[in-house]
Amino acid sequence: MPLGVVMRRTPGVTRWARWHWIASGILPGAQAADWRELRRDGETVEYHADTVPLTLWATDTEAYRVGLADNPPCIYVILREATATDARMPYEVHLVTASPYEAQDYADSGEEIVEKVPMSAGLIAWVQAFIDTHHEDEVFIKRRRDKKRVDLVEDGIGDSRIEQLTDVYRAPRRKAGLQ
Repeated sequence: MPLGVVMRRTPGVTRWARWHWIASGILPGAQAADWRELRRDGETVEYHADTVPLTLWATDTEAYRVGLADNPPCIYVILREATATDARMPYEVHLVTASPYEAQDYADSGEEIVEKVPMSAGLIAWVQAFIDTHHEDEVFIKRRRDKKRVDLVEDGIGDSRIEQLTDVYRAPRRKAGLQ
């Protein structure tokens, strides 16, 4: 599903940051956009920054269930600093995800900005319908130790060319005078 990302620019509160940017909303089913101005209130401006696809995977339904259990359920917007030298705006929308696990992976890297944006009721229903269709509970299987005997004598440890018994793992040295 295509999701439009709404970015809000407000004046910064320090002299070092002129503007403060946050992802303030999402537009389900939005058309393509390139930082189109949506609303202006004094110096506060909201832009439809970009439209990116929200892709759901059948293997990630457990993560989507965790995300829907959050209060409120959220979409995670992953932002990167603009790399183009002629970029009009400081950020690029990298992706949107409904998985809090995937969002955590991006947050751990420290290179991207991860913003939480509340889901609309229609988007919650769409994700829930996907989960209902594709979720399969995984049976927990406890790992068992192998039945290897650890009390047996180990033969063949170390290098047979070493005559002393003190360090069987030591590598042999070249004897003096031999080349």
